[in-house]
Amino acid sequence: MKSIMSIVVVFLMYTLQANAQKEIPNVSVKKLDGSSLNMDEITKTKGVKVISFWATWCVPCINELDAISEVYDDWIDETNVELIAIATDDARTKKRVKPLINGKGWEYKILLDENQELQRSLNITVIPHVIVIKDGKIVWRHTGYQMGAEEELYEVVKKNAK
Repeated sequence: MKSIMSIVVVFLMYTLQANAQKEIPNVSVKKLDGSSLNMDEITKTKGVKVISFWATWCVPCINELDAISEVYDDWIDETNVELIAIATDDARTKKRVKPLINGKGWEYKILLDENQELQRSLNITVIPHVIVIKDGKIVWRHTGYQMGAEEELYEVVKKNAK
């Protein structure tokens, strides 16, 4: 019975991975100035992009973005990668986004997914959640953050920047 259950679990995992979304949906998000931007405008350009879903209340998210910030200039020089940090803060907490990023001095493109439409469409239930895109296609996803995880992310970026 255990072996049948194991086979079923493996089959379900394979099926889920095979059917996993390969592209970012063309959902509208907001710039910090309040204007709208369609995700196609970002993801359909050539090259490697890192999209980080975060929130002002998420300590691991901020730790991850801080860690990447320390090496981001090197990443750009070596791979020409672009990081887009998408805040998932709702109406109650979105007013904290600008002061936080101004205080941190992050050089990333910051966008707002105020209604979490993009987050839901990508089936993201836990943040931080990082997606690596190459030429408009999702090539890697990771949830959570532990110190040093940015090194694994950079290896993925380097591999796809070739």
